[in-house]
Amino acid sequence: MGQEPLTEWTDDEAFPDRCLSVTVRGPWGHFRRVEGNVVKQTYHVMPRTTVAGLLAAVLGIERDGYYELFGPDESAIAIEPVSRLRTVNMPMNSLSTAEGNLRSLNSRGKPSVQLPDPSALRQQHNYEVLVEPAYRIDVTLRDQERYAELRGMLDAGQSHYVPSLGLSEYLAELEYHGEFAVETEPPSGTVEIDSAVPNAVDSLIVEAGVDSGIEESPAFMTTDDAGRTTTAFTTYAYNTDGGSLRADGVETARVGDRTVVFV
Repeated sequence: MGQEPLTEWTDDEAFPDRCLSVTVRGPWGHFRRVEGNVVKQTYHVMPRTTVAGLLAAVLGIERDGYYELFGPDESAIAIEPVSRLRTVNMPMNSLSTAEGNLRSLNSRGKPSVQLPDPSALRQQHNYEVLVEPAYRIDVTLRDQERYAELRGMLDAGQSHYVPSLGLSEYLAELEYHGEFAVETEPPSGTVEIDSAVPNAVDSLIVEAGVDSGIEESPAFMTTDDAGRTTTAFTTYAYNTDGGSLRADGVETARVGDRTVVFV
């Protein structure tokens, strides 16, 4: 699509009028659920915080340096699963990265690197892994300089850091669809929604033959001296087959020929 002039997202506006749209996919994905379990389970819908981290990697923003840019009043993101959300359990051998289990490698005066001790016994964990996941992401930012930079990087097919689907070894491919107008639509009866539906579980219409799921995942984060902290969660309803859902009285937005819900 053509690179039209940006429209400023002012403090008086509740929502911007343009967004960038990109599909992220890969052979494998794992978005670790925060609750503990013997099996390291995954979220099925890519969490908003993970989407922010992936886009920050495209921009070259370091870890913990992008939370304000993708904050609740600074950004809007819609997430649409576009493939069947299928998982398998996969055993993996790993080495502990706890401080006491790291070994310093110092090559005679050069900067040292700490790595897991390769002589230590491996620990086996079972991971629930997504098989060939794909998500279409619609995103806008209040920071117009960063928005323009992200648009340029996506349009050029470039990324400062290698994008991944959760775990760093699960490499991701990005397909940029372009910049689209956003037309907000107030709640008005029953509507078919293409994206996952955030924070509207009570509004969903249960339909025969539609396999849906609900999960709560991290939406926003911050960092301080104590480390990273999740400041808010979002409850997503989604179609496990990658299709649409029907809901009643939900505020939606039109992006191209699709109906999505931003958060």
